[in-house]
Amino acid sequence: MKTIITNPKLKSYYYITAILLILIMAAGLFLDNPLIGSRNFGYTLHIIFVTMLSITLLLYPRYPKSQVRWLIVLISIIYIYTMFIIYPETGSTIILIYFIPALPIVFFDKPLFYSSVIVNIIVMTGTVLYIVISGDAARYPIITDEPVGNFLNFLSSQVVLFFIFYMTAWRINKMQLYYEQVKHAERLKTTGQLAAAVAHEIRNPLTVVKGYLQLYEQDSIEESKLKQNLPLLIGELESAEQVISHLLSLSKPSKELTERVDVKKAVYGVTDLLHSYGLLNKSTIEVFVEENCSIKINRIELHQVLVNIVKNAIEASPAGGTISVNAGTMGGMVQIQVSDQGIGMTQEEVEFMGTPFYSLKNKGTGLGVMICHNIVKKYNGSITYKSVKGQGTKVTISFPVSK
Repeated sequence: MKTIITNPKLKSYYYITAILLILIMAAGLFLDNPLIGSRNFGYTLHIIFVTMLSITLLLYPRYPKSQVRWLIVLISIIYIYTMFIIYPETGSTIILIYFIPALPIVFFDKPLFYSSVIVNIIVMTGTVLYIVISGDAARYPIITDEPVGNFLNFLSSQVVLFFIFYMTAWRINKMQLYYEQVKHAERLKTTGQLAAAVAHEIRNPLTVVKGYLQLYEQDSIEESKLKQNLPLLIGELESAEQVISHLLSLSKPSKELTERVDVKKAVYGVTDLLHSYGLLNKSTIEVFVEENCSIKINRIELHQVLVNIVKNAIEASPAGGTISVNAGTMGGMVQIQVSDQGIGMTQEEVEFMGTPFYSLKNKGTGLGVMICHNIVKKYNGSITYKSVKGQGTKVTISFPVSK
């Protein structure tokens, strides 16, 4: 269990607290310090440990590693005990000794907390023995007066801190377990919804094919009539195959290598491929791409995105419509815009774009657009839609420029 400071607000609170602590430690060096200006070795140690602790506290958010946390606690222990030895007249130092294990509680690091409790007890025992054996007992009355009672108070403080940490850890573990159960339940719910949607999308074309085959089995039918219906059957099976292919594309991990891709070549490759498809729909494709536009992406995945978007634009356009494909650089991003003069979408329909099994086409599954969204997001890009019902749609795909 550990705390890594990633939240900006939490990080700012940490820095404010650390700076206040550093200012307090610095004040202890220069305000009303009886050793200031002297060549006392203890005062030099005081300066060294304040400096070391300040540096580690400020570095921790940038290097939130276990080693840095251990170093902070170790320096704190040495610093506090050194202050206790150097300034015996400052009675408040003993309070800091009591609460040394409270620092690992802030980091919520279990091994560090348990180690700090054990080390604190050992060092405190050694310090008391040193004071008694050295004959300096008179300088440390806060310990030597009623030593047994003071030591028992110290031990009880460590037990209380241990109990607080243990109970807090137990409650957090319980909350984490509950959170995992909630996530598991959500996954099961999502899986059930996905399974139902997939079953629905695949069952429809299979039902059509099954119905025709049963009809052929029961009735005598001319060969010409059979051939007439074959394209319909093949089309239905292709619909089912498309759903399965899209689902496989979503489920399998992507291992393709990225490369620097010339956007102009990629766009013209797709528009040339879909040119004949546009002619079948009596649509034309106009292309304008700036020179020297390149992005770092997998070439096949970019091709898949462009084919889906341009094909959708063709299918949404009326006969005689024009699809415009423009690409250029703007503000450190390469933008590819695909515009059509089709039926357009309402704002509510735009918001559902990229949702699985949401499509405005009769036989659409919505998986193609969802896959496009996933691919673009994977390369730190974005897809936005600007659409007016009855006037058309502009899809803008943005990727970071490859330098």
